[in-house]
Amino acid sequence: MDKVVTLLAPGGIEQLKVSEQQPQEPGANEIRIRHDAIGMNFLDIYHRRGLYALPAYPAILGVEGAGTVEAVGSEVADLKRGDRVAYAGAPVGAYAATRLLPAVRAIRLPDSVPSNVAASSMLKGLTAYMLLTKTYRVEPGTTVLVHAAAGGLGSILVRWAKHLGATVLGTVSSEEKAGLARSYGADHLIVGRDADVVAAAKAVTGNRGVDVAYDGIGAGMLAKSIQSVRPFGVVATIGQAGGPIPPVSVDELRPGKSLTHPSIMAYITDTPAYRTAAEEVIRILASGIAAAIAREYPLEEAAQAQQFLEEGRAAGSLILVP
Repeated sequence: MDKVVTLLAPGGIEQLKVSEQQPQEPGANEIRIRHDAIGMNFLDIYHRRGLYALPAYPAILGVEGAGTVEAVGSEVADLKRGDRVAYAGAPVGAYAATRLLPAVRAIRLPDSVPSNVAASSMLKGLTAYMLLTKTYRVEPGTTVLVHAAAGGLGSILVRWAKHLGATVLGTVSSEEKAGLARSYGADHLIVGRDADVVAAAKAVTGNRGVDVAYDGIGAGMLAKSIQSVRPFGVVATIGQAGGPIPPVSVDELRPGKSLTHPSIMAYITDTPAYRTAAEEVIRILASGIAAAIAREYPLEEAAQAQQFLEEGRAAGSLILVP
């Protein structure tokens, strides 16, 4: 019997229940993967709270993982039992020792990429790819503002942006996290939840503003992010870990600033786009650019892990280990 964590209904962590299930037989175009590691994301918390509703309850959370193919469906020709794979995106269902997965979502892992690295970095890597190449094409000379630069997504965004030749300004909540963000390559850091982000961004850029800002904080930070970018710069709002975002007036976008709300889950719904992006993420992971792993939790402690993530204490990614 395999462990599985089920969300009984939208709500707090008390709605997460640990139980057991028999491994399921894959359909014609599915595989069964035995997880070595399961990635955790703030998206899991949005799903648990009901901010993004799931089709039905009870439900199994989780949108990324890595492990070994244990069984293949009759129509699956390009994967076999024993292959190491990783995946990210819909359908949800990763909080389990084994799960069924559409074979087209599975991406082969080279020996150079450990399963825990892939599980912690696939969705964040795909998000970074989308932000750095599609939302705004980052290149040598670009100045970027990365909020939560020591977090799971932040750590890979900083590293990848530096790899592309950008100057990186990061925000962190503490001196401890500032040290981590510096180790990832951040050029300038804004430390403290009450720091003057706008003034710091203007100071770093000679009062011009950054080219692009990536804001997963939400709440009142989005307005500060908009004020921190240059005219005709771009702000990408990608989450609201700090709370709901107040309405934004179009007047705040003068002169010519752009506000975009890209969705990684929507972007990777397109299978060719997903596979192209995922192959690039695997290449980047193999080069050593990956999200930092802050903690590992046993699968049955998923509720405690979600609480730690929700409180904003994680300096890096969290993973679950069956």
